[in-house]
Amino acid sequence: VCVCVCVCVFLVLAPPPAGVWFTKNPTNQTVSQGNQARLGCAVQGVGEPDIVWRKDGEKLYSTDQMFISLGEQHWETYHSVKSVQQQDAGQYWCEVEFHGLTFSSEPAWITVEGVPHFVQEPQDVATLPAVPFNLTCAAVGPPEPVEVLWWLGGVQEGGVRPSPSILHVPGVNSSVKFYCEAKNARGISVSRTGTVHIKVLPSVPAGLQVLRMVDNNVTLSWKPGFNGHSDLLTCTIQLSRRSGGRREQQVQVPPHLQVLSGLRSHCNYSARISCANEVGASPFSPWLHFQTPESVPSAAPRNLTFDLSEQHLTLRWAGLQEHELQGKLLAYKVQWSLGGEAQEALLFKQNEAHLSGAGRFFNASFQVSACTVIGCGPWSPPLLLLPAAAVQVPGGRSHMWVGLLLGLLVAAMLGLFLSALVRRRGKETQFGSAFKPPGAESSVSFTAARSFNRNCVELQESTLDSLGINDDLKAKLQDVLIPERLLTLGHMLGKGEFGSVREAFLKMEDASVQKVAVKVLKSDITSSSDIEQCLKEAAYMKDFHHPNVIQLIGVSLHRRPGQRLPIPMVVLPFMKHGDLHTFLLLSRLGEQPFELSVQTLVQFMLDVARGMEYLSSKSIIHRDLAARNCMLNENMTVCVADFGLSKKIYSGDYYRQGSVSKLPVKWIALESLADNVYTTQSDVWAFGVTMWEIMARGQTPYPGVENSEIYEYLIKGERLKQPADCRDDIYEIMHSCWSPVPKCRPSFQHLIEQLEALWLSLSPAPTKEPLLYVNLEGEEEADEEVGASGAGARGLGLEAAASWGVPWQCGGTEDEEKDWLMVASGAALAIGGDYRYIIGPCAATEEEEEAAAAAAAAAAAGGGRGRTESMDTLQEVRDEEEEEEEDVVINV
Repeated sequence: VCVCVCVCVFLVLAPPPAGVWFTKNPTNQTVSQGNQARLGCAVQGVGEPDIVWRKDGEKLYSTDQMFISLGEQHWETYHSVKSVQQQDAGQYWCEVEFHGLTFSSEPAWITVEGVPHFVQEPQDVATLPAVPFNLTCAAVGPPEPVEVLWWLGGVQEGGVRPSPSILHVPGVNSSVKFYCEAKNARGISVSRTGTVHIKVLPSVPAGLQVLRMVDNNVTLSWKPGFNGHSDLLTCTIQLSRRSGGRREQQVQVPPHLQVLSGLRSHCNYSARISCANEVGASPFSPWLHFQTPESVPSAAPRNLTFDLSEQHLTLRWAGLQEHELQGKLLAYKVQWSLGGEAQEALLFKQNEAHLSGAGRFFNASFQVSACTVIGCGPWSPPLLLLPAAAVQVPGGRSHMWVGLLLGLLVAAMLGLFLSALVRRRGKETQFGSAFKPPGAESSVSFTAARSFNRNCVELQESTLDSLGINDDLKAKLQDVLIPERLLTLGHMLGKGEFGSVREAFLKMEDASVQKVAVKVLKSDITSSSDIEQCLKEAAYMKDFHHPNVIQLIGVSLHRRPGQRLPIPMVVLPFMKHGDLHTFLLLSRLGEQPFELSVQTLVQFMLDVARGMEYLSSKSIIHRDLAARNCMLNENMTVCVADFGLSKKIYSGDYYRQGSVSKLPVKWIALESLADNVYTTQSDVWAFGVTMWEIMARGQTPYPGVENSEIYEYLIKGERLKQPADCRDDIYEIMHSCWSPVPKCRPSFQHLIEQLEALWLSLSPAPTKEPLLYVNLEGEEEADEEVGASGAGARGLGLEAAASWGVPWQCGGTEDEEKDWLMVASGAALAIGGDYRYIIGPCAATEEEEEAAAAAAAAAAAGGGRGRTESMDTLQEVRDEEEEEEEDVVINV
């Protein structure tokens, strides 16, 4: 304060430099509120009028300031306030700049007199009943003094008090209003009206829901109710399991969500919640019922025993408890080995197995495992069938010894024959047997070491070395190379410019069979560069591990007779519902159109956004994101696929296309069309177009606009129109992806947050239990339906849409049709093995087994037959749309 005063005194008392001085300074004024105030200032020694006014150090800007000439280089100006208010009170002075120096006049004060104005008004109060509290009110003039009068519940509290005033209230039992009055010589001012709230119990929380469910971890979210005029401190979650047991957990809030871990698989749970403030806890919300997902069994079947007679073998074991099963029992899988070689596994519905032909099981080892739709659990300890312990009937032991003696005799004769053959072969060379010792007649005998068939060319197993690709790519794919003999190709699922996608069965190491999809390059493509481009896509996918990005199973090579290079085959998971575009078209144009809820469509968008966010975190630019390149698995989860145009960026954040390529014009961002530059932001543009496809149920973007006209259409500011029945908030999200400035587009992480919030605001769609059992006699018809729908599919396979547990699912089977267990494709993949060999609870004769195998083979052979009239119509629509979507060549 002292320093400021000294400076002001210096400014006032120090004479200005020669040539510039103030002949008039502003004077102090006291003005009533609403009246006019006028300050004047004159300076001599300046050639041009450049006088400015300042209030409390801040420059005042005025559009009507005038300068009056009092003589040569002598000017006067005024500052006027027409209606003075409290905010006009303060210190004023004028300034002049001359040759880089600033000259200031003496300061003057404007003091505003009027009714008091409040510097602190009373605020709302929340309190417990009968608890004392204080209220504060402060007001100032001028003129002073200012006095305060309190009003509580419409009644005056005490007398007049000087400002500032604190009112002590001993306590109230109900809500009441209050305010204060401030009075001086000019009049009275009234403060805002405050309220004393009585703290009460909070209300019931609302909107309790399962936000997400991953494995055995469930995330609950809820919305707090009215807090009772007191901040919520904690919430109590009660969790009850239907089969028994309840636990309670207290969590701090906010946030209003909690992860419940350690839950049992495939169990029915109920949850409710109550929140508490300092008064107490609210009532509990209604119970929320949910079921945890299935898992593989946690334990192996126990007490595996056998009963072996001359004709039959019976295996028995103890069934698993419900908490050990962790799902709905699909079958028991029995695997056995003989002489160390694994045999074909068998499936049984009951916990016993009846097998004929007991003799073939001597010295065999048996194990059993329980299977759910997710997969099979651990194996039981091996059970070895020894001949001495196997015979259980009178007289059986003598027959056993006779069989053993005959077996030993046959083994001895076979050993003698093999030893003689080995000695003879030891004398042969690689060209045949040697010359005989010289004798009376010299003769030569020759034994072929290897026979050949000229009518059938024998092909060797192909390797990556035969492709002529670079060493880095070869090393990356070496550990995922699958021998061709393990693949059995089925019918075609889709066809494109560079090849086709076929259904296939892959034999695994444990002798089980997995249904897969195989991308096969066209047979007329013979250059190493085309093959290397196909394998680069597989190399990208090898490193992908995300539920919304399709993963690579392996790479196989098909050797062709008379061709130098084999055909590469990329092995991918089989996607039950095919590509997203075809699925959306089916919902509109299929034989039985079905309704897709907005929540389901938003879930599709969320899956794509999560997959693209994962790719961008791996520095991968997709460059071909569209609904046709997104696949739907058996759980209706969308996986981003088709990385034929993808590029990995190792430096910077963009990729520039440097060759002639066919590109999907209607999905390409504006800057990519103009400069061939691709970034994650250009993938965001394509994601917006994919959102439009989803909301339009598979329609072609920009209807009526040719590919060659797209750039001119976009550069004029035009964008895709809002689809019918599309909510405004969804259209706003997709429209934000089409900003002409790439950095103004949202990131995939931001899009995920927006879509998650939107998904939570939508009511959940009803679901049904998935169909696990179908009649064996109806399998052929079911396969024909699969073939009909899959024939028109484009992508990694589209099975009948009726197999998913949603409103378009077919009805269940009758109880009497469930005597035989036929596993659907998803369950067969989970169990593994050849799912054609499935045995019922009773012993089956050989004739019955042959008939069942023949029926299954006929069903498999007929799987590709049949196509309904509506699917023909759908295919025609797809062909027309693909013609309209035809890619154009961009020359760089």
